[in-house]
Amino acid sequence: MKNPTMAGAKELVAAALEVYGDDPAASDALKGYGRRLSEPLRIAIAGMVKAGKSTLLNAIIGEEIAPTDTGECTRIITWYRHGHTPRITLYPVQGEPRSLPLKRVDGRLVFVLGDVRAEDVERLDVQWPAPGLKDMTLIDTPGIASLSGDISARSTSFLTPLDTPSEADAIIYLMRHMHASDLRFLESFADTAVGRSGTVNAIAVLSRADEVGAGRIDSLLSAGDIAERYRRDHNLRKLALGVVPVAGLLAQGARTMRQPDFRALELLAGMDRAAREKMMLSADRFLRATDPEGMTAEARASLLERYGLFGIRLAVVLLRNGFDQPTPLAHELARRSGLDPLLETVGRQFQARADALKARTALVGVEALLRASPRKGTEHLAEALEKLQANAHEFRELRLLSTLRTTGVGLNPEFAAEAEALIGGLGAASHVRLGLGPDATPEQLADEARRLLSRWRALAENPLTDRAAQDACRVVIRSCEGIVAECSVREFQRQLAQHSSRQAKPLPA
Repeated sequence: MKNPTMAGAKELVAAALEVYGDDPAASDALKGYGRRLSEPLRIAIAGMVKAGKSTLLNAIIGEEIAPTDTGECTRIITWYRHGHTPRITLYPVQGEPRSLPLKRVDGRLVFVLGDVRAEDVERLDVQWPAPGLKDMTLIDTPGIASLSGDISARSTSFLTPLDTPSEADAIIYLMRHMHASDLRFLESFADTAVGRSGTVNAIAVLSRADEVGAGRIDSLLSAGDIAERYRRDHNLRKLALGVVPVAGLLAQGARTMRQPDFRALELLAGMDRAAREKMMLSADRFLRATDPEGMTAEARASLLERYGLFGIRLAVVLLRNGFDQPTPLAHELARRSGLDPLLETVGRQFQARADALKARTALVGVEALLRASPRKGTEHLAEALEKLQANAHEFRELRLLSTLRTTGVGLNPEFAAEAEALIGGLGAASHVRLGLGPDATPEQLADEARRLLSRWRALAENPLTDRAAQDACRVVIRSCEGIVAECSVREFQRQLAQHSSRQAKPLPA
């Protein structure tokens, strides 16, 4: 089904191109906005130095293609896009782009920069045939508080430009703890042109979550409690759609598990429990140990580097509890690392509303252009822009979500929480909005949407409901009506498919 908001954004960009066709800079910017509307959603991964950004990116992609050491490459903004053949292109600050050689060391992709310094590189562009990159482009950014002021400033200006849309449609922000510097950056991102339009488009990740409990098996439970506390924090709640704890190193190791890893873990699982626990009291003890027999020092060091003590402990417990094959073990480790909940959150909050986020970015770009380069004959562009911004229901939902999380609209806590869910604050899918399971039928979804529709109409018509709350009610009502309409379409399609199936059956002889 054609998305009217996306169609309107494309038409507006095309109309602006006709008006600004004689301005090379404006024309290039508009063409860029047009391309973004047709490309996958751009999601940046950001955070302070050593927050685990590249490690998490590898886990999301499922391959070790982002460098995780402290070399030059981690100081460069790097784009990861889907491509049918692997390719790495270096875009220098000055000069023409050039291809870099593809090189793997121990299964990991290595960027060969030669004598090029990070300061001289605008960005690296990696095209890779990973299924996870078909629906989103990931952008790895250097640490916000890098020791190099130039690198840190470039990363910040890339993500939080003053008068133009950010290169990222949404952001995954990693933090080891919630510090004032993390809040300041998220406030800066929320204060970009897109943010000022009333869009909350960040997810916070409590990274290296296994370190919260000092590597104990229950570390992720402790991290979950902390994440929930952060999630309820008023200062962070208005800047991020959620807080997810993730053990990034374990997630990367699980998604890229090798057969030698599994064999080494099997050897550990076969040891006497007391001897194994004594050996794993610290990383130093683990590396100096001589047991179990047949496990080399290289294998021990590789396990520690790829999984950490927490990951090794968890893998051994799972092996002894029936996950005795590589694939089931890898899947369970990925689930317990927190990666699966993060991917679900990204899917619900970003990818499910990708068209709205991309259209929002394009409209902000056109708006900035009209403001910076006004000229005669642009009145129709301004009118179309204003109409699209005011009437697009997706934008109304995003604005209301931002308002609910900041100033509020005069609703009591119960109605405010229900409104947030119904407008997609917990996820854009209909069953998530309604608080039903993923297996709910169209009829069940429609019945619940109609029940809530009546409830919110009654609230809107109540003379004691103030103006701000009534405006919020109208947005919620429109969201409920959209769900009912969607369910009607799905039911019609189901009946049509059944009818076609009956028509296709051969007549009895």
